[in-house]
Amino acid sequence: MAAERAADAFETEALSFLDALYRTALRMTRSEAEAEDLVQETYIRALRFRDQFTPGTNLKAWLFRILTNTFINLYRKKQARPETTELDDVDESSLYRHMTGSSTAPASPDPEAALLDSTVAPEVTSALEELPEKFRTVVLLDVEGFAYKEIAELLDIPIGTVMSRLHRGRKFLQKRLYDLARERGIAAVRAMPRPAD
Repeated sequence: MAAERAADAFETEALSFLDALYRTALRMTRSEAEAEDLVQETYIRALRFRDQFTPGTNLKAWLFRILTNTFINLYRKKQARPETTELDDVDESSLYRHMTGSSTAPASPDPEAALLDSTVAPEVTSALEELPEKFRTVVLLDVEGFAYKEIAELLDIPIGTVMSRLHRGRKFLQKRLYDLARERGIAAVRAMPRPAD
C-alpha cells in the first residue's frame, strides 16, 4: 500500500511539470506533433526508470534531463536519415496547395500557440528558432529557470560551456532583435549602436 502511494506521489509530482516540459519541447522541436511525442517519450522513460530517481532530489531537473537527452538522440537520428513522406492517401489538389503554400482550409485556433504568441512576440520566437540547436537548448533551459550548474548536468557538458553557449546565444538574439527593431524604425534603437560581436 505504501509503495502504491509512493508511485502515485511520483506520478502526481512528475505530471505537475507537464506544461513546462511541453513548452520547452515545442520550442526545441518547433512542431506541436513532435513536441507532444517528445513529452510522451519523456514520461514513458521517466516511468520506466523511476527506480533510478532518488526521492528528495530535483524531479524537475531529472525530467528535463530525460527530455533534453531524448531530443538530442532524436535530432541525431533525424539528421542521419533522409526525410520521406507517404503520398498514398494524398489527393493531388492538397499536394499542390501544400507545395505552393496556399490553403483553402481555415487555420483552427490553437490555445497553446495563442498563449505563446501573446507571451512571446513572434519576432522573439523566430529569433529563437534561428539559433543553432546547441545554443537554443541552453537558452531555453535558462528561460525555464535552471541554474548554470543544473544546465551543465542536464546536458552533460562543463559549466564553462554552458556559460559560453548562453552568452553566444544571447548575443545572437540581441543582434537579431536589434536588426529587426531598426528595420521597423523603432526610435529608441536608432540612437543605439549595433551590439558588438
